[in-house]
Amino acid sequence: MDNKQTEGKKIFLLRPHSVIHQNMLDTLIMSGYETYTLLNEDKARRLLINFPGSIMFINIDEGNEEEQWEAYIMGIQENPQTKNSKLGIMSYNQDKNLMQKYLMEISIPCGYIQLKLGLNESTKIILNALEANEARGRRNFFRVDCEKDLYATVNYTGLMGRYRGKILDISSVGIAVKFDKFEILPTNSILRGVQLKIRGGLILTDLIFLGNRGNNKNIYIFLFDPKMSQENKIIIYRYLKTSLQKYIDDLNI
Repeated sequence: MDNKQTEGKKIFLLRPHSVIHQNMLDTLIMSGYETYTLLNEDKARRLLINFPGSIMFINIDEGNEEEQWEAYIMGIQENPQTKNSKLGIMSYNQDKNLMQKYLMEISIPCGYIQLKLGLNESTKIILNALEANEARGRRNFFRVDCEKDLYATVNYTGLMGRYRGKILDISSVGIAVKFDKFEILPTNSILRGVQLKIRGGLILTDLIFLGNRGNNKNIYIFLFDPKMSQENKIIIYRYLKTSLQKYIDDLNI
């Protein structure tokens, strides 16, 4: 999960409400945003230091008293190591004075999301904030590194035989695969009936060959068939979601 601007910004949801965790998170990931959930404020602060320019939405209804959240948020905005982070608030609290304090006095750049507006409206507001802050970078998707996932593989039967490849990374639109040997393919060739194995699912789909990665003749770049079934898309999104969360949970910072 690269943090270069071309790859977009990391999005953190700190102590998200259960409905957000289960529904909004799916929507953000399916919309191409590299989104993680966090339950620990100290780790969240360290992550903002480690990934400058990240965006974090904070649920101020749980974990701390309001005064403690205020101090925490102001500390992030005033710390030279984290002041480039962009914060937003999520809350069921509709107190106008509280909202004005965060929006006008503390100047939260990503807004105060009133969750009582409903999941759809709250999600739309967050998506607009992410779009305004160019959170996807120059691409409309993110890639997940799965080189160490031994179970992320491709099986394909072509004109010259059967081939098994290792998936190196995956996004919502395609994959990079390493083959020890493979057929010579012209660009835009369509591979029919390719079998993808990833944790939690088996996918049978067509792939479109884009070319090799750089000068490496053993790494092949493929796009997914635009007509891929919704069932297969859901398997991929679930894999992306699980892989993202495991990556951030395993970071020892």
